[in-house]
Amino acid sequence: MLKRLNTTKFISIAILSAVLFGCGTTSAPVKTEKTEVSLSSVTMASSQYFALAASEKNKETRDKYVLLAAHAFINEGNAGAADKALKSIAHDITQKPELLAEHIYLSARVLEMTSTYDHALKTLNYPNNWTLPNWQWVSYYQLKAHLYQLINQPIEQVRQLSLLSKYLPASQAHEVNDTIWRSLQPINEQTLLSFKDDSSNPIFAGWIQLAYIAKHYAVDPNDLVRHLGSWQQLNPNHPAAAKLPTDLEKALNTQPYQPKNIAVLLPLTGPRATIANTVKQGIIANYMATADDSVTLNFFDTATGAQAAYQQAVTAGAEFIIGPLLQSEVEQLQSMTPTATVSPTSPSAPIAPVANKTIPQLYLNHIDTFTTDPDKFFFALSPTDEAIDAAQRLYNDGITQPLLLVSNDAVGRRMAESFNKAWQTLTNEPAEIHYYDGGDKMKVTVQKALGVIDSKERIARIKAILTPKIEADFRSRRDIDAIYMISASKDLALLKPFIDVNFSVFAEPVPLYTTSRSRVEGNNRETAEELNNLTISDIPWLIAPNTETRMVNNLWPNWSNGRKRLFIMGYDALDLVGKLAQMRALPGYQFSGRSGLLSVQPDGTLNRQLSWGRYQRGNLRPL
Repeated sequence: MLKRLNTTKFISIAILSAVLFGCGTTSAPVKTEKTEVSLSSVTMASSQYFALAASEKNKETRDKYVLLAAHAFINEGNAGAADKALKSIAHDITQKPELLAEHIYLSARVLEMTSTYDHALKTLNYPNNWTLPNWQWVSYYQLKAHLYQLINQPIEQVRQLSLLSKYLPASQAHEVNDTIWRSLQPINEQTLLSFKDDSSNPIFAGWIQLAYIAKHYAVDPNDLVRHLGSWQQLNPNHPAAAKLPTDLEKALNTQPYQPKNIAVLLPLTGPRATIANTVKQGIIANYMATADDSVTLNFFDTATGAQAAYQQAVTAGAEFIIGPLLQSEVEQLQSMTPTATVSPTSPSAPIAPVANKTIPQLYLNHIDTFTTDPDKFFFALSPTDEAIDAAQRLYNDGITQPLLLVSNDAVGRRMAESFNKAWQTLTNEPAEIHYYDGGDKMKVTVQKALGVIDSKERIARIKAILTPKIEADFRSRRDIDAIYMISASKDLALLKPFIDVNFSVFAEPVPLYTTSRSRVEGNNRETAEELNNLTISDIPWLIAPNTETRMVNNLWPNWSNGRKRLFIMGYDALDLVGKLAQMRALPGYQFSGRSGLLSVQPDGTLNRQLSWGRYQRGNLRPL
């Protein structure tokens, strides 16, 4: 029965009823009785509900059976049949709120199944004056919240969840409250500020205010406690007033690091000393700017061994350690157990045991395998993290079919793989990736990726068989809506022009994105004009120049952008010391650093969200 319904033309219930029951005598109308049928749950197959509808004389009950059949079709994954069932009663459905609401709800479910989420949201709209059972309001707000989640609108998702919670029993409402709190964590402070005074929905506004307080005051437990107390007095009946979210309670009970003796482990001599000195200058610049005489800052050279430098820092009374910088040095310290010994710095010196004391530490790099420790953190300017951040940016911009043009080298491949993994997580679809090599091969890769070579070959075949000869322009692909370039800066000067000239006159150019790795050095206006309309990610400090950037340019005019990023990494590292404990306790807490919007994952890894700018009229302008 079900298979036949899926493959044959749908027969409306009204016609089906006439065929089955219209052949009797013309006796007086039969009095019908309404059977109580609940729409709240589906317990049978769609075919069984259709059979019941066909034999039912009461119109309201018959409509209910059709709605239940449509719901069953949705449960069975058959959106087409569900849509036909709903349309069969759309024009004469019994005009009762419960039935009308269920028809709207199921129609939105069908649209969700066909990925037309915006249309589903427009359809899912109940009048405020309807009186409905709680289960229908629960379904309504659950679906609206889910649809807003699918189109990446967390604020609206939270708004719907806040309305949902009042229709649930306490045990289920707690689960919804936890979902609300998790949904609020990625939202930045400025966005929260713009919604915190919504008087139309006090519960929603209360959640927004609480999230803002948690982010803004998390670094100072005393301030956090004071503002939370004020919030609870103003919102005594709010769901979170009786029981704060778990991680917020944890943050309240977490003591910040307040070291007076900070050690920094860097390779101050040897081949990596130049890079390390850049980081050191950033740390010193921050130290001089804060001018806290109660804090001592000491540097230890890891060139003779990271474990030896660590031991020297411990012996010197370090209460917090920044570094080391190199991956190999991080691995050395990660492999060190509390009872391990460190080789002496000279043959005559005794072997010193590493202290059993756990000292909080901010590594200036990251390794793939590490032992999680509540007092260990990892801060890295990772290209792969930048690619992950780019995937989120393109997704937020509404891009659905990105094409990646990637340099065929180790860094390019790692970044492309990270972007693709993040993109699949967001969309369940892989990104299209094309790797290019240098020279003329780059142009060929661009033409193949854009479909230009195929177009020219088709034109050549047509010209060969037509007389007289015709003139024709190539056509490029129209199924992509953005290009993300992962390239070195030396490649970008060729790669972007290749893309520009290989878009046909018949196609609208798509947005172009690239990475900080592609950024051209210097402020040559002519070069920048060639990059017009290109969107690029970078640390905020370099996207929007200020007095600090001008000062660094004057002090170190020969520094590349790469060295400036390391300088800012050092600057942010010192700023993070007093914030890391709270950032880890409260995952939604973000610190607006000069190197990006920083947060701490549960394993101690720092996540870095970059800023974006666009070249316009020869200038890079922040977005």
